[in-house]
Amino acid sequence: MILSWRKKRAARRAAKKQNLEVTSNMELTIPSHFRCPISLELMKDPVTLSTGITYDRDSIEKWIEAGNSICPVTNQVLRSFEPVPNHALRMMIQDWCVEKRSYGIERIPTPRIPISSYEVSEILSGIQTAKDQQDAERCREMVLKIKELAKDSERNKRCISANGTGGVLAAAFKTFSKVPFEQNVELLEEILSALITISPLDGEAKSYLGSDSSLHCMVWFLKNGNLSGRRNSVLALIEIVSSDQRKIDELLEIGGAIEALVKLIKEPISPSTTKASLLLMYHIVSNPPSSANSKVIARLTEMELVKILLEMLVDCEKSICEKALGVLDEVCSYDEGMEKAYGNALSVPVLVKKLLRISDLATQFSVSILWKLCKNDKSEGGDVLVEALQLGAFQKLLLLLQVGSTDGTKEKTTELMKLMNVYRDRAECTDSLDFKNLKRSY
Repeated sequence: MILSWRKKRAARRAAKKQNLEVTSNMELTIPSHFRCPISLELMKDPVTLSTGITYDRDSIEKWIEAGNSICPVTNQVLRSFEPVPNHALRMMIQDWCVEKRSYGIERIPTPRIPISSYEVSEILSGIQTAKDQQDAERCREMVLKIKELAKDSERNKRCISANGTGGVLAAAFKTFSKVPFEQNVELLEEILSALITISPLDGEAKSYLGSDSSLHCMVWFLKNGNLSGRRNSVLALIEIVSSDQRKIDELLEIGGAIEALVKLIKEPISPSTTKASLLLMYHIVSNPPSSANSKVIARLTEMELVKILLEMLVDCEKSICEKALGVLDEVCSYDEGMEKAYGNALSVPVLVKKLLRISDLATQFSVSILWKLCKNDKSEGGDVLVEALQLGAFQKLLLLLQVGSTDGTKEKTTELMKLMNVYRDRAECTDSLDFKNLKRSY
């Protein structure tokens, strides 16, 4: 009897397994009215236009944002660009997904209702009122609300950005950053975080953030803020100085700004912060040569920036490598920078190693720095040139000419090879691996 029961159970399992195999081999057909007419995919958030045709929200919004003003199916001019959620169809699609779960179909989640321009205006009005009344707590509640809505979806973020949110938030930041701003640190952190969430910022927002009180506050965050505060401050400062180079001078006049930035590069807290810090540093050091900028370079070299960059370049990812080389290239345009580079044993090995290895941009920067160091080498025996030759720089430069480069890089490469050619007979050390990419003529 027990044996008979086991046989029946085994038979049921075999039948179930066979049925699953048959089911898995069957082709699943999605009902045509569940598909978006644009993407032809299963709709996740069906919405209906004024013409009565239903589309997936993401697809039709991209269509409208591309500048189209007609219905893709009927070619009728749209009376309204606000799509209406089709809840009935969405629930039908969800029920169908549940019914077909044996095919591996997952039930689409119920989408959140996107924010409207009116709702954004209401929140911004609340922030302005709280700012005028100096109500930090109420302002923080409103800022948190708009930040969360912006994180919900790209659609929300676009709607929030398009309704002047950047200017309102930046104006509030300016107001609450006035001395003593330490009592409003939590609010200011949230405003800065919200601004970065909806970036890039418009001109009005950058103007408020570029005010004296705002700049002092962001420098304070660079020195004393938490990880998020320091990262957001760097990102905001990049937006400010990239659109107005005059703000760099104002930033450098604030005590501790340059030291805080160098510390962020020396003691990285996250890859994104390091990239942002290097990019901000590049804006600072790439100012047109002047006595003021020469003083800045002197300060940076005293803080061992050249050493920090070279040690970073030994092992770092592509984006950080490019930015670090860009900063080093600008610093080595000054005597103080070159002197530090000459005195560091990593300079030539790191630069030769980066040739043709990371990216075209990294190679351009590496060639530029090597060109500056070799051209201005005052040693009797051409120490820099000899070391570069021993590390296989000549072969890499020759290969660079063959694969092609920008005109400026090509000129520097040619001049470098002429300088090195004098020492090739007694200094060159060829690595056969350098020729692995060269093609034979036979």
